[in-house]
Amino acid sequence: MRYFLIVLILLGVMMSLSAESIYDFTMKNIDGEDVKLDAYEGKLVMIVNTASKCGFTGQFEGLQKLYQEYEEKGLVILGFPANNFMKQEPGNSEEIKNFCTLNYGVTFPMFEKISVKGKKIHPLYEYLTSKETNPEFAGKISWNFNKFLVSKDGVIINRFKTATTPNDEKVVNAIEKALE
Repeated sequence: MRYFLIVLILLGVMMSLSAESIYDFTMKNIDGEDVKLDAYEGKLVMIVNTASKCGFTGQFEGLQKLYQEYEEKGLVILGFPANNFMKQEPGNSEEIKNFCTLNYGVTFPMFEKISVKGKKIHPLYEYLTSKETNPEFAGKISWNFNKFLVSKDGVIINRFKTATTPNDEKVVNAIEKALE
């Protein structure tokens, strides 16, 4: 069993390092359906690791506002629940979906819970945080609500720390510049 886990982890790392962009990944959405991220090619993509029991959970409101304001101009926000930080996302997909919808009116795409750090890091987050695939904005995920901004052609163009709120001037300016 341990050998099998090691093989799976190595395959995930190799897969993430061979990916040329986020478009090379297929993820499970919050309803368990496969979504090829190339469906978002040509859009400005913000990828966020989320949690429903975090001091920063209120950022869902700001993310939803950003999505509503810029969706028609080409922005999509992709939420990836993660339970990596003090177990602040204990729910299953249905609970997470209900929480986000009822409390924050979230309509942007949400995905199944994944690991965003450590030995079980999902290949997408290995890609986002690796020096080899993202030399400018690499580094471990520090907490919930880290935000990556990916250009319309799949290049990571910015990263915002947890404390940087979705309505922060730096975030809004980066979005507007990328949408020009």
